[in-house]
Amino acid sequence: MPIPYWRLSSFYLCYFALLGATAPFLSLYFHHLGFSPARIGELVAIPMLMRCVAPNLWGWLGDRSGRRLLIVRLGALCTLASFALIFVEHSYAWLALVMALHAFFWHAVLPQFEVITLAHLHGQTSRYSQVRLWGSIGFILAVVGLGRLFEWLSLDVYPLAVLAIMAAIVVASLWVPSAQPLEHSERPAAHGFLRQLRAPGVLAFYACVALMQLSHGPYYTFLTLHLEQLGYSRSAIGLLWALGVVAEVLMFLLMSRIFARCSVQAVLLVSFLLASARWLLLGTMADIPALLVLAQLLHAATFGCFHAASIAFVQASFGARQQGQGQALYAALSGTGGALGALYAGYSWNLLAPSFTFAVASVAALAAAIITALGLSARRSQTR
Repeated sequence: MPIPYWRLSSFYLCYFALLGATAPFLSLYFHHLGFSPARIGELVAIPMLMRCVAPNLWGWLGDRSGRRLLIVRLGALCTLASFALIFVEHSYAWLALVMALHAFFWHAVLPQFEVITLAHLHGQTSRYSQVRLWGSIGFILAVVGLGRLFEWLSLDVYPLAVLAIMAAIVVASLWVPSAQPLEHSERPAAHGFLRQLRAPGVLAFYACVALMQLSHGPYYTFLTLHLEQLGYSRSAIGLLWALGVVAEVLMFLLMSRIFARCSVQAVLLVSFLLASARWLLLGTMADIPALLVLAQLLHAATFGCFHAASIAFVQASFGARQQGQGQALYAALSGTGGALGALYAGYSWNLLAPSFTFAVASVAALAAAIITALGLSARRSQTR
């Protein structure tokens, strides 16, 4: 049965265009509305906190009902409707409600769609990166296009731009055919989710996921403001965000070759070590353009390699009936780590300076590297 490559890819393009609209510019929009760094950190953390709850609920529902595509479509539609409430008023309490409500539905979407994509690939996991790279292209188009837009027009148009992308996600979800994962002999037997979760190395992996996303907190929350304060224009900042994702796209194209030569554990370990170095560069040397470019190129490892290896790890660790919950837990712990990262970044940004904030991120990524080197060794020895 042929793989619906362009249908899957178009959804990833639209979905991650939304991330390209929120990751670099959401905090900038809140700053435009007059909120302090601490309040910005809290508002940005709310959608991440919703990833602690929503993916597990939707993942359980998807595994139980098998109606994953319906969940994706309803989640996309409700995300659009919920975010439209941002036009009602701009008080802190109301914006917090809008962030929580739209994120509850938004986080229903991707974990279930990952399961659908992998089911369409019929076990050809090396092709996942070839589909997923279109998400990176969508991110690039969004950050470059919106960076230009916000130089020409006021940031008051930001909510309209976000709603347009959300509408595109709804349309793309209607084009995707459904698919269900099948059990394969090399996958874990159909044991319960908790039993599979206790397999060697699985809990250590999820701890590393939380730490890695915690380390990204300052990056996703304050990089745009950090670079603006260093004198970079919004167009240049958009291009720098795009540069990181271009590197990520190139890495996705190479992942099948990398996995043919390296274990998932090795890829994760290198990703964590390079993340630790990247945050130090951004915290202390971002005023040097050449080093800033280098730091953004490291996005190939800190997101590209890390995400591809994580998806491969989850798929290998859970049976077909637990795939949705496995992906949902990955999303939930990513949200937990990201929310904690955004919160500590918000409180420490002005109080203790950006360099200290990024230094904490570097330590978190280094801790993930140590856990990977030690905690996944049992899994590696068992699977030999």
